[in-house]
Amino acid sequence: MTKIIMILAPERYQEQEYGDPRRVFEEEGFTVKTTSTVKVAQGKLGGKTTVDLLLQDVQVNDFDAIVFVGGPGAFVYFEDEVALNLARAFEKEGKWVTAICAGPGILANAGVLKGKRATSWPGEGDHLKEKGATYTNAAVEQDGKIITANGPLAAEAFGQTIVAAMKEGK
Repeated sequence: MTKIIMILAPERYQEQEYGDPRRVFEEEGFTVKTTSTVKVAQGKLGGKTTVDLLLQDVQVNDFDAIVFVGGPGAFVYFEDEVALNLARAFEKEGKWVTAICAGPGILANAGVLKGKRATSWPGEGDHLKEKGATYTNAAVEQDGKIITANGPLAAEAFGQTIVAAMKEGK
C-alpha cells in the first residue's frame, strides 16, 4: 500500500494545495497522513486540520513520498532543520520528494533541487535558481523522483502527476 506524508505549515497553509492532492491520492487508494509542528494546523482561508503526527516524529521508512504543502505559512520550514533533513532523507532513500507553491523553496534550501528542473510560486523562481535548480515556471514539473508545482490552480494536476509517476515507478 502506498503511503504519503503531507507537511502542513502550523499556520496559513494553502487549503486547496492540501485538499486537492489529498483527494486525488485517496481516490487512488493511497494512505495519506498529515504532519506539522502543531497538533492542529490553521489554513490560510480559515480551515483547520488535526494532524496525524508531529513533524519530529515522521519516520522516512514509513512513507513512499513526502509532500510539502505551500501557502504563506510554508516559509516557516525554509530554515527548519527537521523539515530540511526530511527532504534530504527522502531523496537519499530514493523516495518521492514533492512540493507545491512556496514548498519548492524548502526543497531548494535542502539542496535536493540542485541540477533539477523545478517550478514554484513565481516569487520563488529566483530563489530556486540561486540554489542550483533550473526554474521552468511550468504548472507542474517532474525531474526524476522530484515533482513540483506552482500553486493552487495546479494542485489537482500536481496530485495526478504524483499518482501517475508513483504507479509507473518513475
